[in-house]
Amino acid sequence: MTNYICATCGVQHAAGDAPPEHCPICEDERQYIGHNGQRWTTIPELRKDRHNRIEEVAPNLTGIGTVPAFAIGQRALLVRTPNGNVLWDCISLLDDATVEAVRALGGISAIAVSHPHTVGSLVEWSHAFDHAPIYWHADNRQWVMRPDPAFMFWEGETFSLMDGLTLIRCGGHFEGSDVLHWAKGADGRGALLTGDTMQVAQDRRYVSFMYSYPNMIPLDKRAVERIVRAVEPFEFDHIYGGWWDYLVLDAKAALKRSAERYVRAIS
Repeated sequence: MTNYICATCGVQHAAGDAPPEHCPICEDERQYIGHNGQRWTTIPELRKDRHNRIEEVAPNLTGIGTVPAFAIGQRALLVRTPNGNVLWDCISLLDDATVEAVRALGGISAIAVSHPHTVGSLVEWSHAFDHAPIYWHADNRQWVMRPDPAFMFWEGETFSLMDGLTLIRCGGHFEGSDVLHWAKGADGRGALLTGDTMQVAQDRRYVSFMYSYPNMIPLDKRAVERIVRAVEPFEFDHIYGGWWDYLVLDAKAALKRSAERYVRAIS
């Protein structure tokens, strides 16, 4: 039995004797089936010609991404704290070198993801690090492609992972899309880790919002205002998006002006 990985979205699926016929993630309008049709791979195949880049992004924040890029190309973030480390978002490739490097940084105490496109092989990662719990918003339960006892489904608007680390349900891209607030990030000024719940723009002065990024379906005004309201009670100076170098400074002001610009554009 093999846990096949969709080559387009990078999500690992439940074990089977043969690749699944469909990838529900990619058949949804927020993603897409590759131009060459549905294709599958496995972790052993990925290990043949890829490795993981592991690099400090900021003090106590380490990026982990695959080289050459695979699927949608996101990188994960490892938040290091005295109470344990949290892996935010995930990637498809896991190998011995990565496990060794992450263990040297203190391992993984918990895993959380922004939405179903950035999960990679998160169950594989959980098992490699002592079955670390996976925190997943209950509104996204239907998008779990590899069920496992490690999943901890949380409900409501916020969830405290540990001291100073809070999941905030924002909705938008998915009903259960969330961000991670890191109170001690940005030298104590606070940071948001967002995946693409808030997508960092290329000028890195703004963020934007979409229901479907690849198919260019925008969110409506109400959804964007809900995202802004969800994070308003929290202090943050940095936004770290889901890809290398996606960083916005003076982030709370940037989010406000980004939402205002977005609403003007769609009105």
